[in-house]
Amino acid sequence: MQSNNGSRTWLGRTVLVTGVGGFVGSGLAAELVGRGACVVGIVRDSQGLRLLHSRGLTNRLDIVRGSISEPGLVQRAINEYEVDTVFHLAAQAIVGVANRSPISTFESNIAGTWHLLEAARNGRTVQRVVVASSDKAYGDQPLLPYTEDTSLGGTYPYDASKVCTDVLARSYAVSYQLPVAIVRCANIYGPGDLNWSRLIPGTIRSAFQGENPVIRSDGSPERDYLYIDDAVEGYLRVADALPGQRGQAFNFGTAQPVSALSLVREILSSVGDRQLEPRILGQAKGEIDRQSLSAAKAARVLGWAPKTSLRLGLQKTVDWYRDYLMVGSARVLEEALA
Repeated sequence: MQSNNGSRTWLGRTVLVTGVGGFVGSGLAAELVGRGACVVGIVRDSQGLRLLHSRGLTNRLDIVRGSISEPGLVQRAINEYEVDTVFHLAAQAIVGVANRSPISTFESNIAGTWHLLEAARNGRTVQRVVVASSDKAYGDQPLLPYTEDTSLGGTYPYDASKVCTDVLARSYAVSYQLPVAIVRCANIYGPGDLNWSRLIPGTIRSAFQGENPVIRSDGSPERDYLYIDDAVEGYLRVADALPGQRGQAFNFGTAQPVSALSLVREILSSVGDRQLEPRILGQAKGEIDRQSLSAAKAARVLGWAPKTSLRLGLQKTVDWYRDYLMVGSARVLEEALA
C-alpha cells in the first residue's frame, strides 16, 4: 500500500498493535511504519515473529512478547512506551479452531479484549482505540447486506466471541467515555496470509502444487471478500475519526458476496490451470451460510470505499504467492543439496 498525505497524521505517534504477528496486524503495522509511526507490537509466539521477519518488520518495531489475556501485559506496554493509539487485532481468528476449542477462543477473544480495554482506560497517554470485531458478529440474518444497525446475532463460538468483543468495546465507550470505535470487516484476503486452512491461500497453494483444491462446504456458502489494503485503510480512517466517533461501529466490505465454489474457480482462472477441479467435501458445520456488508456508513462518515475489485485483488494475491512459493521451494532444494 502506498502512503498518502495522511502520513502526517501518524508521523512520530506511538501506536500499539495487538496481534501484530497476524496477517492483518502485520499489514497494518507495515503501513503505519511507512507513515512514520513508532509501532509497538504484541506477539504471542514464534509464528508471529516469522511473519514479521518475512515482511522485513522485525527490526522496525518494538516487540512485547506474551498473550493479551495475561493480566498486566497490555498495561505495561501502554505505560512503558507511552502509547497514543491502540489497534486491537489480537484474536483466535479461525472459525474451525473455535468450533473445536471454544474455551481457548473465548480466553483470547473475550478476556483479551477486556484486559485491553481496561489497560487503555487506565493508560493516561491513550487518545484513541480501534477494536476489531467481525462480520461474523451479525450471525445468520434474513436481510443482506448487514448494516451497522443489524442486530448482533452470532451464536457459533467464534461469532459469539466477536459479539462479546463488540459489546465490551461499546460498554467502555458509554460507561467510561473511552475513545474507542469498532471495525467489522468482511473476509480479508491478500498477499502475506500464511494460514493455509483459509480458502484463498489454501486454494492457491494447492493450485501451484498441481493438486485439486478442497472446499470443506458444499460450495454454496457466500462471503464478502475485502482486499488487505482496503481493510488497512479502513482501520486508519476509523482511528483518524476518533474521538469524534466514540462508540461507533463501521462495516468494511463490498456488498458483493461470492460463493465458495465461484471463488475457487476464479482463483484457478487467475493461476491459469484449467485442468484442476475443486474437491467438494460438504463437511463444514457451525458456519454462517450467507454474508455481505454494506459500507454506506463508512463512505458517508469516513469517505472510505473499497478500491480493489475481487478479480484484481486475487490476481495480485496469486502473483505474490507464486513468488513466495517458488522462493520457498528453491530454499528447500538448496538445503537438500547442501
